Amino acid sequence: MRSHLLNNTTAEHYRNTVSAGVERVAATLAATERPFSGVGVDELSPVVDAIDLDRPLGDAAAALDELGEVYLRDAVYFHHPRYLGHLNCPVVIPAVLGEAVLSAVNSSLDTWDQSAGGTLIERRLIDWTAERIGLGPAADGIFTSGGTQSNLQALLLAREEAKVRPEHFTRLRILTSECSHFSVQKSAKLLGLGPDAVVSVPVDRDKRMRAVALARALERCLAEGAVPMAVVATAGTTDFGSIDPLPEIAALCEQFAVWMHVDAAYGCGLLASRERGGLLEGIAGADSVTVDYHKSFFQPVSSSALLVRDRTTLRHATYHAEYLNPRRTVEERIPNQVDKSLQTTRRFDALKLWMTLRVMGADGIGELFDEVCDLAAEGWRLLAADPRFDVVVEPQLSTLVFRCVPSGVTSPDAIDRANLHARKALFASGEAIVAGTKVGDRQYLKFTLLNPETTVRDIAAVLDLISGHAEKYLGDSLDRAS
Repeated sequence: MRSHLLNNTTAEHYRNTVSAGVERVAATLAATERPFSGVGVDELSPVVDAIDLDRPLGDAAAALDELGEVYLRDAVYFHHPRYLGHLNCPVVIPAVLGEAVLSAVNSSLDTWDQSAGGTLIERRLIDWTAERIGLGPAADGIFTSGGTQSNLQALLLAREEAKVRPEHFTRLRILTSECSHFSVQKSAKLLGLGPDAVVSVPVDRDKRMRAVALARALERCLAEGAVPMAVVATAGTTDFGSIDPLPEIAALCEQFAVWMHVDAAYGCGLLASRERGGLLEGIAGADSVTVDYHKSFFQPVSSSALLVRDRTTLRHATYHAEYLNPRRTVEERIPNQVDKSLQTTRRFDALKLWMTLRVMGADGIGELFDEVCDLAAEGWRLLAADPRFDVVVEPQLSTLVFRCVPSGVTSPDAIDRANLHARKALFASGEAIVAGTKVGDRQYLKFTLLNPETTVRDIAAVLDLISGHAEKYLGDSLDRAS
């Protein structure tokens, strides 16, 4: 069994095995004609369940053959131009190279004596990102598993900075847009806040937080004896890609002495955009910022970070263990990243971004993100001119929310059912994948455009498929009713 351990004596075995895997994936990608096979749970589950994990195949080639049947054939391929579903991006090759390197070396980024150069690379990328945001010379941060963890840590810091005793946590309030990410509510629960902790602030017709409504909500909190702990602004909402008015929110947070967190998990790609960087005006006023490189920086999952204006606030996540990061290491100026992180053992995910910047540069990333934003603008014009569809808002980033409104149908419930059916039928066909959401109480569909290879022709073709599925469903419904 030692022949399977990666070390100096098995380097050739490693090279051959990994090369075979790369060849298999490359061949699959080259032959992929649709984003999904259309396989159903009931069809695939018995195949996976039938595999006896206690009887190894003993051979990597055989395992790859099997993997083709249980995974590669039926994986959802985000690189396909008709994958228009969630906030999943196609990945850039330099980042995949970084992934291969970090998996093989397997550094753990919790302490210096486990990572050395990896620690310094991660810190350099944190400084680079903080500089792009404009957080100032005292800024710092840490790589995380994703936006949910980043938001949780940001709100932990905000809770501690509010200096409210635990028995009074029920008085703390987090104010955020009604279109913000669900992780804000989840974080409030995990942080032991009260059931009324999250105050939902109304949005305007473009789905951006209304600054006037935020001001009133802050005043109301104070009048009720509550303590505004944080305002969470969103730079790229999940559903609409809308960006809250950051300068106005920053001014209100300063006026009311409230922690300002910006969830830029989606919109962080603007940090690399030469055309649209101005959309993040005001983000430099934040106390903390979430970025997801694995969305608009085209990185493999996971690659995310939390940035803070004042590095001393990260002390609220610091714990010292004698076997890992004893207090003396602080005096010795040993850079242990675990001192800043909610995680202990942590992958060297920063290497993927490092390789991307060293090969492509930030402008290269920004150009890709600008392409999908341009595509969304064209898609919006297409939808707005098509009487078969109702589109909600003109996009700021690369998301389109719309619904099919078949001709002659006036029942909102029937339209809801037709759109739900169209999404499911499209997914089952494997021809394209779109997401869904609700606007008010009504069912809508969503294109999340993160693939520069997607074209307006792809969008038009998928719209035709959606309309066809919706019309057929309504026709079949009428036939059954008669």
